[in-house]
Amino acid sequence: MLALPRFNAIALTIFAALASLLAAVGLFGVLSYTVARRTKEIGVRVALGALDGDVCALVVRQGMLPALAGLVAGCIIALFASRVLASLLYGVAPRDALAFAAAALVLTVTALTACYIPARRATRIDPMTALRSE
Repeated sequence: MLALPRFNAIALTIFAALASLLAAVGLFGVLSYTVARRTKEIGVRVALGALDGDVCALVVRQGMLPALAGLVAGCIIALFASRVLASLLYGVAPRDALAFAAAALVLTVTALTACYIPARRATRIDPMTALRSE
């Protein structure tokens, strides 16, 4: 009697975890590529006196803006899709604010982590090496 609901819950959990992992890896990859492309610009900023925190904030902001826009859009879509998914939920209301907040928090922390790693790499760029390279 509980086999099908349990299978649905496990399958949805696995797909959600894979989707989160793919999103984090994609965001990390795009930001790493962007930092690599902007090495010269970041080197000039550091040479002109930009602090590590400023460079880090620049890269994190660049990655978090689309991530937060996607999070807002996803929450709005989830609110509308909650009636359709209500049959798959057990012990949670379709529009449970705590569940939405927890999901948003997990996704925000994942996006911040994916943004922070390339940002820290950008702060380690040597200005002289960046200015010499082409």
